Amino acid sequence: MAVDVNMKDLFEAGVHFGHKTSRWHPKMAKYIHSKRQDSHIIDLAKTVEGLDLALPFLTKVAASGKQILFVGTKKHTKDIIREAAVAINQPYVTERWLGGTLTNVTTMTKQIKKLKDLEKRMDSGDLEKRYSKLEVQRYQEEIDELNLKYGGVKDLNGKPGAVLIVDVIGDMNAIKEARTLGIPVIAVVDTNADPSLIDYVIPGNDDAIKGVQLLLDYVSAAICEGAGTKKVADEVKTVEK
Repeated sequence: MAVDVNMKDLFEAGVHFGHKTSRWHPKMAKYIHSKRQDSHIIDLAKTVEGLDLALPFLTKVAASGKQILFVGTKKHTKDIIREAAVAINQPYVTERWLGGTLTNVTTMTKQIKKLKDLEKRMDSGDLEKRYSKLEVQRYQEEIDELNLKYGGVKDLNGKPGAVLIVDVIGDMNAIKEARTLGIPVIAVVDTNADPSLIDYVIPGNDDAIKGVQLLLDYVSAAICEGAGTKKVADEVKTVEK
């Protein structure tokens, strides 16, 4: 069952509000409905079209068993992006994008292994047995620092099936790495960004918390639908065996 996108909900959440006309990107012209005072208004019909293409794709990716990497490092939206990813067990990057997160597998694997090993030793009490309280505290600080950098991707299983971007301009490095590896990019694209680098464009306000939350709700529902499909398929295979 496809996710039902409601244009009225998009409107009420402020998804249609673009940036100042002086800051627009010409390649976004076909996604703009009109101007209001000094700002552009996004054509919500185009937003619905974008979602109608992106959501089934995300369902398909999730149904194949691949992960979708959520990326959004903008200060006022990063928390809801992280919460959305965690809620449906998907990897995420909501702090600074580290160069090589996708392309430098060797370094990433090494750092994540270090993080997991330290967490395991901390949870088992091994560090507490071997070191003083001050030293254990320093290990905990190291774990916290590593989690800040790599926590969202420590359970990323190889190359993700897709990358979801909420701030195209702020997270351009993530887009470039995904494109280098041939990973499809789905993105919320505001009127000041270049849509030509995105495989699945969702025209929309990338600043409004209510708007971003609504779009994440649609995305999450599509991913859950696909993950559910895979779960059912796996259960059938198990029964058949």
